[in-house]
Amino acid sequence: MTEKIAIFLAADAFGVAGASADRSKFGNKVLRCLLQCGRRAIPVNPTAESVEGIPCVASVSNLPEGVKSLSVVTPPKVTEVVVEQAIARGLENILMQPGAESPRAVEKCREKGINVIADGSCLLVALGFSEH
Repeated sequence: MTEKIAIFLAADAFGVAGASADRSKFGNKVLRCLLQCGRRAIPVNPTAESVEGIPCVASVSNLPEGVKSLSVVTPPKVTEVVVEQAIARGLENILMQPGAESPRAVEKCREKGINVIADGSCLLVALGFSEH
């Protein structure tokens, strides 16, 4: 595990942008993975009331205090919007799941001193997710 991922995982609470109620989607698997590992995770989904029984927030801007790390499971164009919200919210760590990466969003994170992981690293692999 890289130092960047270790810093990301040291947070007390995590946002999951792109969380999905569909258990076959990675946005759902990432949320379940964090929960399986005993982490506090808040799903970010503008259209769902809850995912896996946890109330959703409509945007990254609505994440509660204490969330310092954000896993992004969105299309690259959406990732760019999510990163803008994360910067405004003061988040410190952003992991873009494979397929969510946007060069513009990565550059924005670097400019703002955010610990950004967008190198193909997958939270499911880093934490050893298993479907139950």
